[in-house]
Amino acid sequence: MKNAVGSCYKNWVFESKEPEKQREFWVEARRLPKLSAGVFFRRVEEVLAEMGFGEEVHRLCRPAYSQRSDGRPGIDPVVYFKMLMVGFFENLPSERAIAARSEDSLAVRAFLGYRLDEATPDHSSLSVIRHRLPAEVYQAVFELILKALKECGLLKGRAVGIDSSVIEANASLKSLVVRNTEEAYWDYVKNLAQLAGLDPKDDKAVRQFDRRRPGKRLSNEQFKNRHDADAKISRQKGKTDLIYKPENSVDMDSGVIIQAQLAAADKADSVGLAERIASVQGCLVRAPGSPKEDQGRSGRW
Repeated sequence: MKNAVGSCYKNWVFESKEPEKQREFWVEARRLPKLSAGVFFRRVEEVLAEMGFGEEVHRLCRPAYSQRSDGRPGIDPVVYFKMLMVGFFENLPSERAIAARSEDSLAVRAFLGYRLDEATPDHSSLSVIRHRLPAEVYQAVFELILKALKECGLLKGRAVGIDSSVIEANASLKSLVVRNTEEAYWDYVKNLAQLAGLDPKDDKAVRQFDRRRPGKRLSNEQFKNRHDADAKISRQKGKTDLIYKPENSVDMDSGVIIQAQLAAADKADSVGLAERIASVQGCLVRAPGSPKEDQGRSGRW
C-alpha cells in the first residue's frame, strides 16, 4: 500500500520550468534568426521602389532636417513613413504600439532595414518627427501613394463615399480652460463660488456648487482643451466628453481612402461639406490619369 501511494505521488510530481541561465557570452551571427520581410512586406517594398518613394520622401522632408554634418543623425523619414504604414496595415492604435511592433517583429525589421543588433526608433522619436514635419508634407506623401494607385488602375474616382464617425479624444475635461483668459476650469469655478459667498478653499463646497449652479453649460465657444484644440465638447451616450469626428472619403469601386479629414465635432456633418468635397476633388485632379478616365469622371459629383 505504501509503495502504491508513493507511486501515485511520483506520477503527480512535475518539474517546474526555470529560465535557462546564460551559458555563453558570444553568439555566432550564423546562429541568429534570419531577417525576412515576408511576402507581403517584400511586395510593398518592391512597389515603393518602383514608384521612387524613398527619393521623393527625402526631397519633401529635406527642409525640415538640419544639413549640418555634426551632431546626432536623424531618423530617416522614409523609415518614419514606413512605420506609419505598418501601423495602418496591422491596425496598431498608437505610436507606442508601432514602435513596439517594429522592435519585436523580424518581418517589420527587415521591411524598415534594421538589423537585429540595431535599435529601432523609439515612440518618442516618432512624436518628434510628427511635430517636425508640416501638414503639407503629409499631404504630399499621401498624394504620392494616390498617384501610384491611379497609375495601377486601382483608384477610379467615379463614385466617392464620404462618411464621418465619432471617437473619444485622448483628452480630459479637467484640462479645459476659458478661451478668452486661458484660466483653468477649476480656477474659474472657484472664482464663481467666491462671488456666491463660498470659501474657495473648501473643495467639497466648491464641487457641490459647480454641480448645482444655475446656467451651468460647457460650450465650445467658452471653453477649449489646453492640450488639444481639435477635441470638442459634446454629449455622447448620456455623458459629456471630448470627442473627434474623423471623416474618410473612399473610392467606392476599390475602397481606396482618397482623403482623411477632421470635421467639426460640435457641428452637423453637413456644415462645411462643400469645402471638404472640393478638397477631395483636388486630390483626384492632382492624381494623374488618362484623358478618357478623367472625362468619364467629370460631372459625377
